[in-house]
Amino acid sequence: MPFDGLRVLSLESRRSREIERLIRAQGGDPFVAPSMREIPLENNPQAFSFGEKFLAGEFQMMILLTGVGTRLLNQVFETRWPAGTFVDGLRKVTVVARGSKPMAVLREWNVPAAVAVPEPNTWREVLAAVDGRPEKRIAVQEYGRPAGELVAGLRERGAEVTTVPVYQWDFPEDAAPLREAVRRVAAGEVDVLLLTTSVQVAHLLKIAAELGCEDAVRGGLKRTMIASVGPTTSEALIDYGLRADFEPSHPKMGFLVSEASAAAHRILEEKRS
Repeated sequence: MPFDGLRVLSLESRRSREIERLIRAQGGDPFVAPSMREIPLENNPQAFSFGEKFLAGEFQMMILLTGVGTRLLNQVFETRWPAGTFVDGLRKVTVVARGSKPMAVLREWNVPAAVAVPEPNTWREVLAAVDGRPEKRIAVQEYGRPAGELVAGLRERGAEVTTVPVYQWDFPEDAAPLREAVRRVAAGEVDVLLLTTSVQVAHLLKIAAELGCEDAVRGGLKRTMIASVGPTTSEALIDYGLRADFEPSHPKMGFLVSEASAAAHRILEEKRS
């Protein structure tokens, strides 16, 4: 089998059991350490301020960056306005869906998407997808970290942009597996690191710093194949002084595991030589 016994670390949280199964199916020795949890902002005045303007018809375009964020924004609305208010409002504006997850939510809600952003779904594809459109008053549903490059690009084209952060990342309630992951990386006991979002490595390094072993973790990663799910995650890794060694042909978990397994031995040989 492609991994052929390699020690594979995943920091996946929501789909931890699925990725463990996929790694085993490819012959890997998995260790899955959930690294994060999504929590609604306890006090989200920006979302409510957006909601008032949205319902007053002040926006022409809504860019939805994640499926989870789209659902949570609807939940925020329902704490103040009648159920269905946000969904009805989406039908009155130009909706842009970044990738399959927000698109699936829109189909469930029977809301048409005027623009479907193609893979690999980075801010560059979003800008290209809306290039030349007449809408200038734009709302952007943010995800995890601010969409700075996208917002800057839209504003450079003359758009008036409002960002709507609807959730943030926190550490898992049980951080023991994540601390064990830090120990294994620092000790050189990981061959492959699979990343499905940049927040995972941010939390790994933060725990490493708290444990006083960040330098050892960074040293361990130099001898580890870092496999990123796609360009958005790979670009964010640069902010942490890291580089992705591999990206799959499509930014999806299944492609990440199967294609990384096929390339792992070659990449590790090159990286460790």
